Amino acid sequence: MPNITLPDGSTRQYDAATSGADIAASIGKSLARAAVAVRVDGELYDLTRKIDADASIEIVTRDSEEGLELLRHDAAHVLAEAVKELWPDTQVTIGPAIENGFYYDFAREEAFTDADLEVIEARMKDIVDRNESIEREVWNRDEAVEFFRGIGEEYKAEIIASIPSAEDITLYRQGEFIDLCRGPHLPSTGALGKAFKLTRVSGAYWRGDSNNEMLQRIYGTAWSHEKQLRKYLSMLEEAEKRDHRRLGRIMDLFHFQEEAPGAVFWHPKGWNLFQSLIDFMRRKQNAAGYQEINTPEIMSRTLWQASGHWDTFGDNMFTTETVDGRHYAIKPMNCPGHVQVFKQGITSYRDLPYRLAEFGKCHRYEPSGALHGMMRVRAFTQDDAHIFCTAEQITAESIAVCDLILDIYRSFGFDDVRIKFADRPEVRVGEDAVWDQAEAALLKALEVAELDYTHNPGEGAFYGPKLEFVLRDAIGRDWQCGTLQVDLNMPGRLGATYIGEDGNKHLPVMLHRAIFGSLERFIGILIEHHAGNLPLWLAPVQARVLTITSEANDYAEEVAQQLRNAGLRAETDTRNEKISYKVREHSVEKIPALLAVGQREVEERNVAVRRLGSKQQTVLSLDDAIAQLSEEVRNHGSASNN
Repeated sequence: MPNITLPDGSTRQYDAATSGADIAASIGKSLARAAVAVRVDGELYDLTRKIDADASIEIVTRDSEEGLELLRHDAAHVLAEAVKELWPDTQVTIGPAIENGFYYDFAREEAFTDADLEVIEARMKDIVDRNESIEREVWNRDEAVEFFRGIGEEYKAEIIASIPSAEDITLYRQGEFIDLCRGPHLPSTGALGKAFKLTRVSGAYWRGDSNNEMLQRIYGTAWSHEKQLRKYLSMLEEAEKRDHRRLGRIMDLFHFQEEAPGAVFWHPKGWNLFQSLIDFMRRKQNAAGYQEINTPEIMSRTLWQASGHWDTFGDNMFTTETVDGRHYAIKPMNCPGHVQVFKQGITSYRDLPYRLAEFGKCHRYEPSGALHGMMRVRAFTQDDAHIFCTAEQITAESIAVCDLILDIYRSFGFDDVRIKFADRPEVRVGEDAVWDQAEAALLKALEVAELDYTHNPGEGAFYGPKLEFVLRDAIGRDWQCGTLQVDLNMPGRLGATYIGEDGNKHLPVMLHRAIFGSLERFIGILIEHHAGNLPLWLAPVQARVLTITSEANDYAEEVAQQLRNAGLRAETDTRNEKISYKVREHSVEKIPALLAVGQREVEERNVAVRRLGSKQQTVLSLDDAIAQLSEEVRNHGSASNN
């Protein structure tokens, strides 16, 4: 007779073992329809799994975050079942839920096509209509290995064989399809619904190892309801229009090529944009008391071993060996170099806080399949800074960093910023007592600053806890950019000290801070957030002067020169083309201000100004036009358009 405690504290007693489905039905029909799983004493159960002892339970619904993840995991299983029905010789491997959807990796000689995706999706909907029961089975490991080998599923058998022999495993059966899974699952395939869509096919190495065979990965998205699916697909369509790689070509900003995978070839306009970001950040940092430095890109492996990076990050580092047998690494981050600058000379407590900043070029090895334009690169520039301070200064410095980060994001049109607190990861350096101190200091700063945050457990850096700053862009996507990390470990590992008020040596606290994170990635995010319509102050070309007749060519050059004299980035277009053609072409190129000049403008020394996205033009005197544009640039994006 299990005694069941509900989330509101009320209890219900049942005469015999019961299930989450029965409990939900006893509470109400609407809850029973929405239920997808049940949490029993903190552990997720299938709705049909029996509860035979006293327990605290919570019904998980399809609209909850956990429920949605379960739906997506079931969608992956239905995908695998559909593929096996259509192509029985295909082997299934791994298929998890991921952010916004799911995927499944398949071993198949023939490549899947876009037409295949349509066929698979249709079969998935047939499986939903069949409403097959999903049943949990507990197997002996060795029997399961033998079973899957017997049906030709070598990859699945390999996964099961890696599980300890004494450990029972769970399989889930739906129709004729059976798969290894920890669960839980929906009670039937019909409970999945049809708010899903297959989106693309890509390659993926078995178990993520490039030394293993290449598999085919089918991605999909799944949602609780059709309305959510339509909204997401609409967002994807808009994201495709905003793709920074596409707009980068149109705006002539940068390109990539195979000879340098994961590295950006900056064109003049793109490099202008890059330098504008650095100039802006430099002014902000100087005003906040930072000193800019530069450290070597290649340093001895011994430094990275001492810092702890070699053990935790070595696989992602590019290395080289010289003819004299010395081993070097190309830096993946700037922090050990900053410690070396701090260590030069004797630092007193009176010199703290000591703020060092660098626009440092870093290199990290990312698998080729993970590279994605400027959003995931191997070579990038980090707007890194490190603040050396006393323990008593952590709170004030952390608050100042948070204020600086949020102020800078607002300048670029990002007003919706989420903060996550990430604590100690499983693999880390330092004693737990040190981690306790660092985490408490960072949480205190959040409390004093009255900043809202969410908890991101186990996602701190290997040397300290951190705050992650997540930007929400114009179409609702989240991008993690800035970080603030409290580090009580690395200064001691690298021998950094200061002389305290008592005349003795003390270890400084080291705050790691990045705002853009990677400048390359931030530029990609900026382009997509603004759909290429960068605010005037930031645009690589701020104004282009277009001639209506050839008689205005000389005046156009004069206008452009006066704009440049005022500090604006201006060009001319004196081609023998219709003005309407020129306006369309330069609007596609995302030029914020177009100044048209013809014979009348020459005579009256005016310009006809048309702003990007507007069909209206305003006739102004040349002096007034320059004054207005210059003022807007000085106000840094007051007229930005998302």
